[in-house]
This record gives sequence, structure tokens and C-alpha cells, in this order.
Amino acid sequence: MTSVSLVGSTGSIGTQAVDVIESERDRYGVVALGAATSIDVLGVQAHRLRPDVVAIADADLAPKLEELVPPGTEVLGGPAALADISRDADVVLNAVVGFAGLPVTMAALEAGRRLALANKQSLIAAGPVVQQARATPGAEIVPVDSEHSAIHQCIRAGRAAEVRRIVLTASGGPFRGRRASELVDVTVDEALAHPTWNMGPQNTIDSSTLLNKGLEVIEAHELFGVDYDDVDVVVHPQSIVHSMVEFTDGATIAQLSDPDMRLPIGYALAYPERNGVAFGGLDWSAARRLDFEAPDLETFPCLGLAYQAGRLGGTAPAWLNAANEVAVAAFLESVISWTAIADVIREVLEEHDGTTPNSVDVVIDADRRARELARRAVERRAR
Repeated sequence: MTSVSLVGSTGSIGTQAVDVIESERDRYGVVALGAATSIDVLGVQAHRLRPDVVAIADADLAPKLEELVPPGTEVLGGPAALADISRDADVVLNAVVGFAGLPVTMAALEAGRRLALANKQSLIAAGPVVQQARATPGAEIVPVDSEHSAIHQCIRAGRAAEVRRIVLTASGGPFRGRRASELVDVTVDEALAHPTWNMGPQNTIDSSTLLNKGLEVIEAHELFGVDYDDVDVVVHPQSIVHSMVEFTDGATIAQLSDPDMRLPIGYALAYPERNGVAFGGLDWSAARRLDFEAPDLETFPCLGLAYQAGRLGGTAPAWLNAANEVAVAAFLESVISWTAIADVIREVLEEHDGTTPNSVDVVIDADRRARELARRAVERRAR
């Protein structure tokens, strides 16, 4: 039986991971659950999955959580609690949202564990440092993002040296086909109305700006060692083709399924085997079409800004991610407009100082400084 630690278990990815695990209870055993603040959901999950330990990042909530979990379940609380439960399982699923997931990523890899990575921000912001930890004997990353899971699956059709380019697909989000002038006054509700995926607020807004696809470009570079010039993005509104790999002989291998995150979650948990329960299977008897088009970089400048940050290297991706998280939070609170998200990111990147991220502390400091700059940029654009 594969032991699993679910970190970020109460969010969108975490709750779907619970579905996958419960579909094959004889295959997986959950030894730890962790969340930031959602103790009520965590308590229910603890009764369903019976882990040895549950962790809550907010130490003040630990006493209340102890009342909600089954007797005998150990409760950990505090900023280090999520990392503490990320060292002992066969597989650690990191579904923590945003930069806060970095300690979990580092703890799992440094302990030589398989990391099922749904927290792209930790790899993007701290790529060189994560790569060092990835070299730990036994450590490996199996991505959970649907696009990178697709690439991971496609690359198994050949050797790494035979990969010519990677093609990431993007749904286009809720504003596909609209011009920049039409998006000045879009509302939070409009931006959260994703046409194909059910995700948390941060990822959904990132999808609407195409910043999520830019982050995935950087993630593909870090995961698969492919140059930025060899990572392309195409808009595919049906979200059936989750990404493609073109090989040196001209063959293109794609992974297709209905949009269901339980498929890549199950793939990461079961790897190198396949999950035994089908999620997202397609009905090929039904008529369907698959459309592809180039992204509109003028209307969605965040994608180009991500390529820029990736090519700058160093801590630039950390600055990109920090600025975006601050800007998105401000938009969700109706402090700035949707179009101002890109303006905040651009302004922060213009101040990037070229720091080399040679330790976690350097990355954390870069994140802090970028957030300070982003908050000032937000204040200048507050409505």
C-alpha cells in the first residue's frame, strides 16, 4: 500500500485527491493531512481517512482542531507544521496555494520522497534551489497540473534528447476572443466564471489573465529542461488536449481526456503505474471538435511577462509570482481593475535586481521585497 501525505487537503486539488484515494482504498493509505486554516473540513477528512497526524498552519487553531479529529490522532500546529508532515510518506501531494507551498516542496524532496506537485509557484519562484533538493537520492517530482501531467505522460513515448518542443494548451479563460478595451471594467464574478475548469480563486483569475499559462511555461522549463524558445502556448477552448510533445522526427504525442483533475492527481499518486479507476474518459462516439489558435499577447500581456521573467532567470520568476499574488488579491477585493494586474507585474519586474537564488532564504527575501513593491504599485492604481 502506498502511504500518502495530503498537504493542502481542504482545497480544490486536495478534496479531489480524497476522491481518488477513496476510489481505491486498498491501494492508498493516508498517513497525514494538512491545511492552512480550514479546520472544519480537515476534521471531517480526518474521520474519513483516519490519518496518524493532521497539521494546521495557524497554531491558534490547533486546540480547536484537536476537538474535531478522531481520538488518538496527533495534531501539529504552526508555520512549520505542513513541512513536518511532508517527510515520511511514500508520496507527498503539495496542494498548498501559492508561495506558501515552498517549505512543503523542499521538505519532501530533501527527504527523498516522491512529490506530487500541484503547487507550481514553489518550483517557479525557487527553481534553482528546488533543483538542488531534487537531486536527493529517491526524490522525484511528478506534476499534478493537467498540462505538465500530460507532458510527463507524452515524454514517456521517447527519450528526453528526442524532444523537439513542448506545446502547452490553454483554455483561453472566460475572456477569450475579447479585446483589451472590452476588459477594463470586468467584474470579479466575470473573471471567476471559468468555462471548463473548477479551480480556486487564485488559479481561476490567473487563467483569465493567461498568467497561469506563463507560470506553466516556466514550470515546463524547470521540470523538463526545455529551453524557453522550445515551449509554445496554443489556445484550445475545449480543454480536451491537455498538452503535446513534438519529437525530433516530427511526431507529436498528445494526452486527451475530459477536463477532470482527478486524472492527473491519480497519475501522480500511482506513478509509475496507472490508477485503476478512470476519470475523464472520453466518449469517442460523440461528435466533437478540437480548435487551436495563437494567444492574443496584446490583450493578455501577462503571458509575455512570464516569458520575460523566465528568460531573465535568477529571482525574476519569484518576483513575477509575488507581484501576481499581490495583484490578484487586490483585484479579488475590488481594489484594482483586472487590467491593472498586468500593470503591477510589469512595474515590479522593471525593478528586478538580478539576485541569484542560491538558498531558500534568498528566495524568501526576494519574495518579500517583490511583494512590498507590488503593494506600492497597487496603492497607485487603487480605484
